[in-house]
Amino acid sequence: MADLRIFSYLPNPRIWKATIAARLCGVEVEIRGAKPAELKDWLWDFDARPLSEADRRTTQPRAGRVGFKGGTLRKTDAFLAAHPFATVPAAFSPDGATGIFESNSIMRAVARLGEKRSKLYGGNPYEASRIDSFLDASLVFARDTQLYLLALRDPDFAADIHARARDAFAIYAAGIDQALQPDRTFLVGDSLSLADICFVAELCLFLNERHHRATLEKRSLTPILHEQWREAFPHASAHFNRLIEHPAFAPDVQPLSLPNTPSALA
Repeated sequence: MADLRIFSYLPNPRIWKATIAARLCGVEVEIRGAKPAELKDWLWDFDARPLSEADRRTTQPRAGRVGFKGGTLRKTDAFLAAHPFATVPAAFSPDGATGIFESNSIMRAVARLGEKRSKLYGGNPYEASRIDSFLDASLVFARDTQLYLLALRDPDFAADIHARARDAFAIYAAGIDQALQPDRTFLVGDSLSLADICFVAELCLFLNERHHRATLEKRSLTPILHEQWREAFPHASAHFNRLIEHPAFAPDVQPLSLPNTPSALA
């Protein structure tokens, strides 16, 4: 039995935080899920699965939220008890009794489960707290990222959403860049930590912007993650490129890499 089970839409770079950490500290993580459009036909539960006719008869349709607005989803009472905000990714303890929500918290759970093998959460309380500082800073960027990427589905989205996401990225990338100066290898301490993992996962999610270039061009808006970002944030860019080649990162990151990725991130 896996140490942790995660239900999510797939692919989802934010659950890579957990899968990357799991490879580094020897924790077994089970992933269940499907493409976002398919999750309306899944039972949202610890035992998440494609809906059967019996499931449809015994569960109540519930209104979708955030990325699932306008549709209905089948969420069990047990799922809602474990996940009061009713969102994915949704992680569970092996018995399904304890729900863990929000990708940074799920990643922390993996690190705690594997702390005897790897000190991804720092070697002392001060390092752990500094890691938390980076994870908390990522939440501001992640919020604007989510709003922006969802808005890009609509060619007529409000331009101020682009401006907020642009400013959030600049602040986040500048902080990462500063933390790596003058020649630091990792964000916290002398080894890989959850701070580094979170940075890569959040930036990978933001890369989805490139699939909407036509929408941006129609609105005369410049992609936020433009090809010159490496010049503005050279330490952050180099750190990202170094980490995506790491054996613990590559299985998640490289399958979704597009031919133009190296030029955009080098």
